[in-house]
Amino acid sequence: MVLESQQLVNAQGEALTVDQAISNLRQTADPSLRYYAAWWLGRFRVRDGAAIAALVEALKDETDRAPDGGYPLRRNAARALGKLGDRTVVPALMGCLSCPDYYVREAAIQALEMLGDDVCVPALRAMLAGGIEAATQVEGKPHLVQPYNAILEALGSLGARAAVEEVAPFLDHPVPQVQNAAARAMYQLTGDAAYCNRLVQVLQGPNLQLRRSAMMDLGAVGYLPAAGAIAATLAENSLKLIALQGVLEHHLQATDFPESSLSSEARQVMALMDDLL
Repeated sequence: MVLESQQLVNAQGEALTVDQAISNLRQTADPSLRYYAAWWLGRFRVRDGAAIAALVEALKDETDRAPDGGYPLRRNAARALGKLGDRTVVPALMGCLSCPDYYVREAAIQALEMLGDDVCVPALRAMLAGGIEAATQVEGKPHLVQPYNAILEALGSLGARAAVEEVAPFLDHPVPQVQNAAARAMYQLTGDAAYCNRLVQVLQGPNLQLRRSAMMDLGAVGYLPAAGAIAATLAENSLKLIALQGVLEHHLQATDFPESSLSSEARQVMALMDDLL
C-alpha cells in the first residue's frame, strides 16, 4: 500500500501526493483533473484502499460526459482498477458491462482480464450472443455492437474452455482484427497450433495494422514457432521486440528458468532480439 504522504511525480514533473489525487478524483469540479487523477492512480499502481474506493465510485460518475454521450472518467477508472490487482472490484467492473458507453465496456473487460478472475466468464460469453450475425457495426459509430476483440482476448486469457463454441464463429468475422482475436483465443483454449499459424500468415499480409496486431497476439500467447516470422515481419523493430519478449517470457516460464538451464530455443529468440537492437 502506498502511504498517503508519499509523493510521486506527475506527467508535468510536479509532485503529487496520493491523498491529493484521491481528493481531485472525488471532490474537484474540474473534469480534466478528475480524469487525470484516475489515470495517475492506475499509472503509479496506488493500491491504497481509499484510492480503490474512489475509483469504484468513479465507475458510476454521471457528470463527466463526452460529446458522443460517453463517460470518459468511467473509462479511466476502469482501466486504473485493472492495474491495481484487487479482485474485490470485480463486481463493480462487471456492473460496467451493461453501460451504454462502448468504451466503458471495453475498458471494464480489459480490466477484468488483467485481474484474472473467471467469475466474469458467463457475462462475457453472454456478450457474444447471436454470433457474428449480431456482431455488426453500430450505425453512426466507428465501432461494432460490442468490443469483440476485448471479449475474445479476455475469454482466451481466462481459459474459458466452455466458450469455444461461442468463440469459433468469430474466426470468420468480416473484420480481420476480430478474426485475429478469435484465433488467439482459440489457441489459448484448445492448444491447437493451427490457430497461431493463421496469425503467422497474417504477418506476410499487405496490411501493416493487421501485421502489428498479429505480432502482438503471437507475443501475448507466447507462440515460440513464430519467433522467426515475427523478426522478419515488415513492421517496426520496437513492436517486434515487444512481441518477441512475450514469446521469450512464456518459454522461460514453461521451462522453469532459472531453476533449469537456458534452452537453445530461448537463446535463438534472444539472438533474434539482439539483431533487432
